[in-house]
Amino acid sequence: MAIKVTMPRLSDTMTEGTVATWLKKVGDKISEGDILAEIETDKATMEFESFNEGTLLHIGIQAGETAPVDSLLAIIGNEGEDISALLAGGDAPAAEAPKADAPAAEAKTETAAPAKAATELPKGVVVVTMPRLSDTMTEGTVATWLKKVGDAVAEGDILAEIETDKATMEFESFNAGTLLYIGIQEGNTAPVDSLLAIIGPAGTDISGIADNYTAGGAAPASAPTAEETKAAPAAEKAPEAANNTSDGRILASPLAKKIASDKGIQLNQVKGSGENGRIVKSDIENFTPSAQAQPAASAPAAKQEASAPAAPKVFVPAGEVFTEEIKNSQMRKIIAKRLAESLFTAPHYNLVIEVSMDEAMQARAAINSVPDTKVSFNDMVIKACALALKKHPKINSTWKEDAIIINHHVNIGVAVAVEDGLVVPVLRFTDAMSLSQIGGSVRDLAGRAKNKKLGPQEMEGSTFTVSNLGMFGITEFNSIINQPNSAILSVGAIVEKPVVKNGQIVVGNTMMLSLACDHRTIDGATGAQFLQTLKQYIESPVTMLA
Repeated sequence: MAIKVTMPRLSDTMTEGTVATWLKKVGDKISEGDILAEIETDKATMEFESFNEGTLLHIGIQAGETAPVDSLLAIIGNEGEDISALLAGGDAPAAEAPKADAPAAEAKTETAAPAKAATELPKGVVVVTMPRLSDTMTEGTVATWLKKVGDAVAEGDILAEIETDKATMEFESFNAGTLLYIGIQEGNTAPVDSLLAIIGPAGTDISGIADNYTAGGAAPASAPTAEETKAAPAAEKAPEAANNTSDGRILASPLAKKIASDKGIQLNQVKGSGENGRIVKSDIENFTPSAQAQPAASAPAAKQEASAPAAPKVFVPAGEVFTEEIKNSQMRKIIAKRLAESLFTAPHYNLVIEVSMDEAMQARAAINSVPDTKVSFNDMVIKACALALKKHPKINSTWKEDAIIINHHVNIGVAVAVEDGLVVPVLRFTDAMSLSQIGGSVRDLAGRAKNKKLGPQEMEGSTFTVSNLGMFGITEFNSIINQPNSAILSVGAIVEKPVVKNGQIVVGNTMMLSLACDHRTIDGATGAQFLQTLKQYIESPVTMLA
C-alpha cells in the first residue's frame, strides 16, 4: 500500500523547508535508511532518510521548491500501484496554500496570541518547543534532561530524551548558547509546541518570556548572529567521553548508523567525537581497524565503572498496609487507550489449533547447523504466517465504515515486551524474506526496541501481528487485536506430551496457536481455513521453501 511522505519538521522552529537536492528519482527502489533528499531548514541543510521500503512513485516538491511542514513530499509504494486517490486528496498543492491565505493567517496569529506579539525576545535568545517526533504525536513526556540550566549547549547536543506515543527518542539542539530555562520538568507531559526550554547568551534576562508564551504557536524568536555563534567556542568543546551510556546504549546519529551498517563496522569499536561521545558521520568515515584496540580494551573498565549499585529493597513491616503509586508513562497511556478501543469496538472471537512441532524441530536443527545461521521457532511461525496470508488475503484486511481494505502486501508486526510496556515493530514485505532474513530483522528490531532506539516509522504499517509468550512457558493465551489489523496470532510454548500417531501412543511435541479475529472482516470459516494452511506450513517446513 502506498505511503505518503510529508515535509518533516527537522528543527523546533521550522515551519517550511526547501528541497535542496533529490537523491532518488521516480521509479527508484527505496530501502529503509536510504537518503531520499537533502532538505534546507531554517537552521541548516540536512539529509532526510526514508523510513519506508518500496518504489518512489511520486515527488510532490521539486528540487529548489519550498513548502510548509506536512506538505506532500513524496509517495512510496509498490511498483505500478495506482496513487490517483492519494494525489486527489489535496495534499500535493498544500505548498501553495499559505501564499493565498497569508493575510488571514497573520490576522489569526495576532488575535490568538497578542501577548507574544507584544513581547520581543532579547537578542540571540531562542524559544525551544516540544517537538512533534511522530506523525500521530499530540503530546510528549520529558523522560530525562541531559542538560541543566546554566550548561553550555552546542548545535547537535542532546538536550533531552522525550517519550512519544511510539518510543523514547533523543532530542537534539539546533541552537548554540546557554540553557537559560527549562519549561517541562522530567516526568511531566505537555502538548506539542509547549515551551520546552529557552536557549541564549549566558546571563540574559529572560523574565516574562515564559509567562507570555502559550502552547499552540511559536513565540517570536531571533536567530543567533554570526558574531554570537563565534562567541560561543566553549559550547563546542564537549568533554571526551565513551560513546556507551551507563545502560549499555551506544550514542550515534542515524546517518552514522546507516554508513556503519553499509560498511560492516561495529559501532562499539568506534570512538565518538560528538556530544557525550556520540558517534557522527565523520567518525565512521575516518574509522580504521587499527583504531579499535583502544576502545575495545577500555570497554570492560568503562562498563565496570558505569555499573550502579543495586537499589535497596523497601522494608515493609509485617501487618502494615503498604502501597506504591507508579505514574503512568506516555507509552502505558497509549497502550491502555488503544487496546480498550480495539476490544470495545471490534467484535473479537478466538480460534485455537494444536500443531505438531516434530518436523519443525528437526528442520530448525538442520538450518542452524549451517555456520552463521540462527533461526528460531518464532521466525518459522512468522514465515508460515506470511505465506498463509498470501493464500488467505481476507485475514490481511482492515475494517473501514464504508469498505473492507484487503492488503495484498504482507507487513507482519512482532510484539516485543519492553520495560514500559509493549511495542510492535514491523517486518515489511515479510513474504519476500527468507527465514534467516526474518531472524536477523527480528533480533535487530527487538534489540533496538528494548534500548528505546526504534523510530516511529518502524512501528507503523503492520497488516497482521504475531505475539509469542512461549519463551515464558505459557502454553495458550488470547491476544487483543492490534488495530487497524483484523487478526493477531498468539503463539504458545512447545510442550512434550503423549500423542497418537498411526494408532500408537508416542511422545510428541506440540504447540498451541490462537487466532483472534475481528468478526466484522473475518468469518469463522475464513479464520479456520487460514489456521489449516498455517498448520500445514509449520508441520511441513519444507513446503515453505517451495
